[in-house]
Amino acid sequence: MSEPIIFTIDFGTQSVRVALFDKKGTLLAIKQKEYVEPYFSKETNYAEKNPFDYYKDLCECSQAIVKENPELIKGVKGITLTCFRDSAVLLDKDLKVIRPTVLWLDQRNAKCEKPLPLISRFLFRLVGKTDTIVFNRRRCVANWIQENEPENWKKVYKYVPISTYLHYLLTGELKEVASNCAGHYPIDFKRKQWYAKPEKHLTGQIFGITRDLLPEIVKEGSQIGGLTKQAATDMGLPEGTPFFVGGSDKSCETLGLGVIDETCGAISFGTASTIETTSKKYHESEPFLPGYPTPVDGLYNMDIQIYRGFWMMKWFTEVILQGNKELGLKHFDKHLFDVPAGSDGLIVQPYWGPGLSKPLSKGGMIGFSDAITTEHIYKAIVEGNCYALREGLEHFEKALGHKIPELRVSGGGSKSDEVCQIAADIFNRPVSRVQTFETSSLGAAISGFLSIGEFKNVEEAVEAMVRKGDTFLPNQENVKDYEYLFKNVYLKMFKANKKLYANIKRFNQK
Repeated sequence: MSEPIIFTIDFGTQSVRVALFDKKGTLLAIKQKEYVEPYFSKETNYAEKNPFDYYKDLCECSQAIVKENPELIKGVKGITLTCFRDSAVLLDKDLKVIRPTVLWLDQRNAKCEKPLPLISRFLFRLVGKTDTIVFNRRRCVANWIQENEPENWKKVYKYVPISTYLHYLLTGELKEVASNCAGHYPIDFKRKQWYAKPEKHLTGQIFGITRDLLPEIVKEGSQIGGLTKQAATDMGLPEGTPFFVGGSDKSCETLGLGVIDETCGAISFGTASTIETTSKKYHESEPFLPGYPTPVDGLYNMDIQIYRGFWMMKWFTEVILQGNKELGLKHFDKHLFDVPAGSDGLIVQPYWGPGLSKPLSKGGMIGFSDAITTEHIYKAIVEGNCYALREGLEHFEKALGHKIPELRVSGGGSKSDEVCQIAADIFNRPVSRVQTFETSSLGAAISGFLSIGEFKNVEEAVEAMVRKGDTFLPNQENVKDYEYLFKNVYLKMFKANKKLYANIKRFNQK
């Protein structure tokens, strides 16, 4: 009898991957397809895509991996899917797509001219979260569509995360797990359920979405069906192959790094950079910012995101290098240590896209001099991402009441030894990779093996499937420099410039 295999589907912002894993966490086969057009923009800072295009790219990958690995496919016991977050699909009564999906990195804003109830505004002002609520409300795509496309909003029968839509195309079921509902949805993450009447709930009301528009939430790891006849034909797999709901890309990435308790943190250097840890107790990541359910029942992730994260490397290439492909990012990685720790005092605050905790923030660089080169700017961007994530980690530690002594790292940026060493120096902790860079897919596979009962619990699954790889230890000389800059410059930048950011906001709204 062949060893069981889990077939994973991993949708990223730039590409889709399908992979086959065994219960030892070995990546047996993988196919990746970069999207011809990751998104299109009708206006500056817009990002939209036809959601069915994701399905077509998935099927192309699946057909290829099936054709090349016929014997392995015979061992597939289930399919799991992980996907990027906060990108809704609008469906009509026939469950047809009404308009292109507005992706998570889109930066349009609703006006929200109708105020919230007076008592709500008073309570938000009382706890100092007025700016955060206004920002979150204006960033909600549902509010923007109601204002700007009322004819489309009238057609909406279901308003679902993009992962739910993909579940539907594969199984015919509009079902979801709470892990995939991170973003602008009226959900109680602690209880893992929608607010019964979002329009009457203090925070639920800001999203403008009623309960009847939302999909059914099921337990983590549930089988929600099998591949439909059409999906099986499109993917090249047997009809009825069991499909198990997984979790979001970041939650699967954290699981794939083996971070299943509060003794370890997970760094993702992806399009969006994140710092996460995992706990059996529900903790807010920052005051009034939720923790998120993981793909494993009974566990929660604390999660802080740097919205544009390592996307800033694309910005660096396009803006600083003016698209000069001869000076690629590998060139700058090789020269990271030609620039001293701290980049000769050049500090980057990496808020190229503002976050919930600092809704007024803008990106910034300070410390320019005639000694600053493009290599300095590149290294300062890497350092700025790490400073911001370290600030997030310290929020976790304050909430948990203890230090997190070890970190694991994944995402595109983690492929660079130099980037990993800088992270170790700034966090002053060991930073380790695991046996594969496909950690989000590995986390989805772990979830799948738990679903089919191959392991008794998540601890046993991680022990069997996750292996620590390269470890980078802090260079104490660099630690001293980074400690000084982090405490005496970086942590003071936002507070020192907050009024200036407010002035910039007023200028941009004129």
